[in-house]
Amino acid sequence: MALESLRELLVRELQDLYGAETQLLKALPNMVKASATPGLKQALERHLVETEGQVARLEQCFGLLGLPVKASSCKGMEGLIAEANDMMDEEGPDPVVDAGLIGSAQRVEHYEIAAYGSAIAFAELLVEAQVAGLLRLTLEEEQTADRILTGLARGEVNETALAAGTRITES
Repeated sequence: MALESLRELLVRELQDLYGAETQLLKALPNMVKASATPGLKQALERHLVETEGQVARLEQCFGLLGLPVKASSCKGMEGLIAEANDMMDEEGPDPVVDAGLIGSAQRVEHYEIAAYGSAIAFAELLVEAQVAGLLRLTLEEEQTADRILTGLARGEVNETALAAGTRITES
């Protein structure tokens, strides 16, 4: 399908984001179950609730543009979730697996940050201020989630993972 306009590109981005967020809604509960660190569990649970709101915002965006809500298959998110699933299947000390889960979750956040940034730029150029505003709220949540994950990694999980891995190799 050929793209004829920036508006069509914005719609395609929204459909991709909607597909990505709905895929993430299914994956996050598994990541919560797989995590052992209480702070990581809490961060992932919080982001699950945020993701539900993000899906609702995307639905509002479709409405503001006078379009039906439609998801496209988001291959990028599929791959990121597949990698997260691989990490969840890993055996090893909980802190090491949790460090890997944080990396997986941050890859998801960075994908979303890039996609929302592009969609906001398109909406602004098209003078779709309400759409841009809704997308900006989600972008801010994604950036905050990334900062929280970084804080968990640097403040607790990575050091604990290092110590856990050291104990195993010394045994």
